[in-house]
Amino acid sequence: MSNWGAWTGRYETLRDQVTDAALDHFCATIDSERGHHTPQAFHWCLCLPRIPTRELGIDGHSPKGGFLPPIPLPRRMWAASDVEFVAPIPLAAAIERRSTVASVREKSGKTGQLVFVEVEHITRADNVEVVRELQTIVYREATTYMAPLPAIGAPDLSNWEWSRTVTPDTTMLFRFSAITFNSHRIHYDLPYALNQEYYPGLVVHGPLMAALLLDLAARRFGPNALSRFSYKSLSPAFAGQPLHLVGRGAAQIELCAIGADGRMVVSATATLRGNDHKSAPPVS
Repeated sequence: MSNWGAWTGRYETLRDQVTDAALDHFCATIDSERGHHTPQAFHWCLCLPRIPTRELGIDGHSPKGGFLPPIPLPRRMWAASDVEFVAPIPLAAAIERRSTVASVREKSGKTGQLVFVEVEHITRADNVEVVRELQTIVYREATTYMAPLPAIGAPDLSNWEWSRTVTPDTTMLFRFSAITFNSHRIHYDLPYALNQEYYPGLVVHGPLMAALLLDLAARRFGPNALSRFSYKSLSPAFAGQPLHLVGRGAAQIELCAIGADGRMVVSATATLRGNDHKSAPPVS
């Protein structure tokens, strides 16, 4: 592996505009009611990549060596994010996002060589800072082994205070890919997912599951109730399988997406802006 230190500090700035259509599409994709506020998670639909199709790699990602370092490992995953919601994003706001490569770290794991890239995103709306995020992207070696699809069971959710079960199907995955301009083929191209990256099905986006957990919190505590949200992807989830979204806690909240077989797929923590938010009845 090369020394990627030269990439630390590299930055790019993208601009966008909040539109009613984009908000409608986001809410429709995750089956959330459109309110008078921009939902927390909507920032992932702003300042999207603008790479021409002809320049995309075989996996659908942007070409390596542009903003992000040209790491040769073939499998890439958005592994985690630590998000600070500084202020709500106003409707119709002009958006600017500055993204900076914060660190590049190499590591050897059970699956072989890994490279972790941390990117700091600072989002401004009408020149006011609204979201700070530290995103972790992990690059991994290729695999030639396909694990079977997880079994569908009835996980014990009794330790959680509220829950909602959704089944991300191929349509939801397609829509989320569209509204986030995510062209990674594991989310919509089944032959590619099976034969090239050896997944047993279409993979549910990590930020889609994070958005569903943020929507779960909004149903419980109201819109824009969180000041901080951190999530980590632990295991892949697949299209067509139930996903149990669960939560517990008050000022300090624990959230989780649990797979059909009881696996913890995504773990998350969140913090309310204050302790005066009264809980709504649990969602079903």
